[in-house]
Amino acid sequence: MPIALAGPPPRRTRQARVRWGSRVVTVGDDAPVRIQSMTNTDTVDAIGTAIQVKELAQAGSEMVRITVNTPEAAQAVPHVREQLDRMGIDVPLVGDFHYNGHRLLTEYPDCAQALSKYRINPGNVGKGDKRDRQFGMMIEAAARWDKAVRIGVNWGSLDQELLATLMDANSRRAQPWDARQVMYEALITSAIDSAKLAESMGLAGEQIILSCKVSGVQDLIAVYRELARRCDYALHLGLTEAGMGTKGTVASSAALAILLQEGIGDTIRVSLTPQPGEARTQEVVVASEILQALGLRVFVPSVTACPGCGRTTSTTFQELAKQIDDYLRAQMPLWRARYPGVEGMKVAVMGCIVNGPGESKHADIGISLPGTGEAPAAPVFIDGEKAMTLRGERIAEEFQVIVDNYVARRYGSATA
Repeated sequence: MPIALAGPPPRRTRQARVRWGSRVVTVGDDAPVRIQSMTNTDTVDAIGTAIQVKELAQAGSEMVRITVNTPEAAQAVPHVREQLDRMGIDVPLVGDFHYNGHRLLTEYPDCAQALSKYRINPGNVGKGDKRDRQFGMMIEAAARWDKAVRIGVNWGSLDQELLATLMDANSRRAQPWDARQVMYEALITSAIDSAKLAESMGLAGEQIILSCKVSGVQDLIAVYRELARRCDYALHLGLTEAGMGTKGTVASSAALAILLQEGIGDTIRVSLTPQPGEARTQEVVVASEILQALGLRVFVPSVTACPGCGRTTSTTFQELAKQIDDYLRAQMPLWRARYPGVEGMKVAVMGCIVNGPGESKHADIGISLPGTGEAPAAPVFIDGEKAMTLRGERIAEEFQVIVDNYVARRYGSATA
């Protein structure tokens, strides 16, 4: 009996649509898992915000969220959209609203129209009898302007009245739940009940996306498994406040990969705290790498490179692997339009004779550099066959030219 091929099960969420102008981005069901990011600029600085949105979009973010927290920010949103349109960046903008979103969306209709999607946090829409009314004002704006809404619950700003009610009910159980389980229930109940309320107010189900963000890996997995079991709304995944550097990258990758492999999740964000001097776009790169590693999406050619060992005391293969990887990423904005399919190309840069030739043969194009004590020659393999051998001080430059020629020859025919 053959071994079953690995792959995530199909997602079972209804399809949502994010509209702006005549364009539509589909989310959920059989649409690709979408990448989302968020600016960290002051939205009042319309030009600076538009520039960062452009950078995030060019890095691969398919929706970009911006903060809308003041009247001045709301007034700036249409100007951000105008700047993006002038630059030819048609990525949809998502407005992030807390506390005063009902007033901003009502009092600044140009802002409401310029955005493609609103993020509403049920824990921050108001207290007591104000909550449903202020939530309703935001849903009314979304329905009026035909906008999608993400109902985004966060355990750092959970509806305290709902949590207290559930805690009281839990205390009366014969066998009370653990406090963390009550927290899970509050997150899920807040999201689903808010979505149902929005539908009762006239918002279509296809305009609703849900999220329940927490900052613990196991917590996120538990919450989303139950959320996916109890509803069919499109779901946005993200480990909130994941942190910076390797900690944030690893935690986000671990949580999102498990859920995505189970068919849970329709849009994702990797919420990295940028390290000093690090580009905001790093979170988009990590998100795309997660999807590509799982085989769910393909964004850039992949570079296979060995980790190095005692056979590879030279750093040549490391330097060449980085140079090639950086070069491929830099070329993608041009190649994506000129060479359809190039994002699926596989390149191998190996460091010695043990796995070098084999890995290079498995790749579309690969090079096996000499290890310590090996003959100073680097065989190049193209489409599984040895094509040539490079020698001398300019191996890196020569291999890059070979890659260029291969791309033009193999993928250029698609546009001929």
